[in-house]
Amino acid sequence: MNTDLGHLVAQSADTAELHAPVPTLLLELQTLLGTLTATVAAETNRGRKPFRPGPEWQHHLGDLAYGVYLLADQTGVDVSQVLADTATRIANRPRSGPANDFFERG
Repeated sequence: MNTDLGHLVAQSADTAELHAPVPTLLLELQTLLGTLTATVAAETNRGRKPFRPGPEWQHHLGDLAYGVYLLADQTGVDVSQVLADTATRIANRPRSGPANDFFERG
């Protein structure tokens, strides 16, 4: 991991002994994403009112991002580089198709 942020996450994970095998990290990420989903569902009354990020939103989103950095560290991925590559790929992709397909490979 080549970024300062990546190094900070890796060092804090070392200090807190948070390293885990990839399957365990993926399960934890799924749990963290579920927490975000539950937060949105609760704050919107299951979609009946607009979403406004509450005080816990930033904390939950930070936990999820931290988990992604841990997974990247464990698998030798440079998050900054793959994010830049993904942004370029998305920006250069043809504009056809549903708007929610922005993660689609191709």
